Amino acid sequence: MNVKIDTKERFEVIRPQDADLSANMSGELSALIDERRTSGSGNLILDLSLVSTIDPAIGSMMAQEQQKSYEMQRSFVICCLQNDVEAALDGLGVLELLNQTPTESEAWDIVQMEEIERELLG
Repeated sequence: MNVKIDTKERFEVIRPQDADLSANMSGELSALIDERRTSGSGNLILDLSLVSTIDPAIGSMMAQEQQKSYEMQRSFVICCLQNDVEAALDGLGVLELLNQTPTESEAWDIVQMEEIERELLG
């Protein structure tokens, strides 16, 4: 699986380069997310702008990664969903479980707001 990782001060953006995220990629993507969550800031944005199809196993994995992140006091935001991917996640019943935004800029805002919230609630 091809991905690009863009490191910022408070988060990292993981951008899969493959148009199709198949079931056999879920383990590799999950391991990458786990690795990046435990290094650096630990806050992650998963940019799916280049992904046009997604296997149900990936959708389930993303919901699990969302939960793991919040248990570890980290942010996990998914952004830039194409219509077919959004419909597939909605059909699986996981879309409402995901912290997702239409744009990467809005995802940055969510990560920063959640960081402030965690600092205030300490």
